[in-house]
Amino acid sequence: MEYVAFWMFAVLLIFILIGYPVAFALGGTAVLFTLLFSDLLPNLGLALPWDSAFSARRLTILPQRIFGSIMDNYTLVAVPFFVFMGVMLERSGLAEDLLQTMGRLFGKMRGGLAISVVAVGALLAASTGVVGASVVTMTVLALPVMLKYGYDRGLASGTIAASGTLGQIIPPSIVLIILGDQMVRVNVGDLFMGALIPGMMLAGVYMLWIAGYAFFKTDRAPAMPAGAEEFAISNLWLAVIWSLLPPLILVGVVLGTIFMGIATPTEAGAMGAFGATILALLNGRLTLANVRAVNEQTVSLTSMVFIILVGATAFAMVFNALGGHWVVEDFLSNLPGGEWGFLVFVMVTIFILGFFLDFIEITFIVVPLVTPVAITLGIDPVWFGVLIAMNLQASFLTPPFGFALFYLRGAAPASVRTRDIYRGIIPFILIQLLMLGIIVAFPNLVLWLPEISRA
Repeated sequence: MEYVAFWMFAVLLIFILIGYPVAFALGGTAVLFTLLFSDLLPNLGLALPWDSAFSARRLTILPQRIFGSIMDNYTLVAVPFFVFMGVMLERSGLAEDLLQTMGRLFGKMRGGLAISVVAVGALLAASTGVVGASVVTMTVLALPVMLKYGYDRGLASGTIAASGTLGQIIPPSIVLIILGDQMVRVNVGDLFMGALIPGMMLAGVYMLWIAGYAFFKTDRAPAMPAGAEEFAISNLWLAVIWSLLPPLILVGVVLGTIFMGIATPTEAGAMGAFGATILALLNGRLTLANVRAVNEQTVSLTSMVFIILVGATAFAMVFNALGGHWVVEDFLSNLPGGEWGFLVFVMVTIFILGFFLDFIEITFIVVPLVTPVAITLGIDPVWFGVLIAMNLQASFLTPPFGFALFYLRGAAPASVRTRDIYRGIIPFILIQLLMLGIIVAFPNLVLWLPEISRA
């Protein structure tokens, strides 16, 4: 009967792959297996052709569990704060100003416009972290200019898609907040510190690859001609200061208070939301229409996260009642190769699931199952969490269901074909896998900052 849990997991994946909403796939699977394998129906006089696997009375604590994991969860309060901060900064015109300024700064070098897109993506990642907003904004503003000046369609689209996803690894990141909550024993502030160096390194490797590509294929990533009107700025350095300093100061305050232990991520998120509102006011963008749009998008994204968490909580309770957690732990603990065999299996599994599932779904379904085994095997949970985050970032780029690809396809001109987008993102996925290997080989890239903060 313990292998029923595997069937439960398989049914969940089938529901998701046929397009059923994830939150309801999780909750619906939990209800289905409660009816089939608990004593609920037999107690009502409806006989089943097999024995009951658990008592339905065990699920009476589900409302308290949901309340404790969501309504009374102080860590998750940071999610709406950081979403609000990101959407408000995007509405304040930050991305447009940064793209214009960076394009002027880097445009004179080969591949400079693509490098400027990566730089803007990293800055938006640290200040907004909303993938959809970043990808769409850069597609609308930068992609037509890159195509106009002769950039390869694959390079242009791949650069924008990859740069827009940097917000999932560069803190403050919603992925890291949800990971910290699901891994239970991991402090979100430690995850932020652990992901900072790898995230900035990833952006740097993107830039190095683009520079190398432009060096060998000058006709596919040319320098912009002098006086290009799209990026004409009368006083460049004043524009640099005006565009860069406000978001950098805001991010510095938000992350600095977390790193120094002055504020929790939730409190820092509240400061970030307030600071983003002030920046929008200073830029003259704090209109009633923008405030309404920001609030609507914040509620929409936050509700999506929390309703999936409700379904995941119900799924986890029934899965555990069927003994699934013991089966999973026994399987993962006995993989050949010990902790390295476990690590390779988990990373490959998450990478493959990223082709079909969103990062939120993978986090709520997989992470609670593998984290206890990782801790038992002596794997540092912060290092493990950053590895998962780096791996999850690839899920935004891997076809057929990479969300960044959908955002890009929806905003790109018709001249950019879907196969151009798929061709363009392949080098960036390989770079992400390379960074994953570097983090495995050099754990101190992740652990150095958290260890300093504890000293």
